[in-house]
Amino acid sequence: MPPRPGVKRLPHLFSLIAIASGIQLLGVAQANTSGVPAMYATKAEAETAAKKHFNCTGAHQMGNQWMPCATHGQSNGQPQHNH
Repeated sequence: MPPRPGVKRLPHLFSLIAIASGIQLLGVAQANTSGVPAMYATKAEAETAAKKHFNCTGAHQMGNQWMPCATHGQSNGQPQHNH
């Protein structure tokens, strides 16, 4: 049976997606240069980090983890990161 049109392009497409994802992850890894985590397993850990490291209060949920500050991008009135 002859291959269907476009099927040969799938590996190339998956490679491009993998490269783009890797570049995006690299940008996220470089954004936090202070060594302080931005994601925490519990709300309490994120609230503690908010006061200690981010000059804000509260925490907000991102997926199944927690981030410091009551709202996204609240630290010192300046955005913490972009995504």
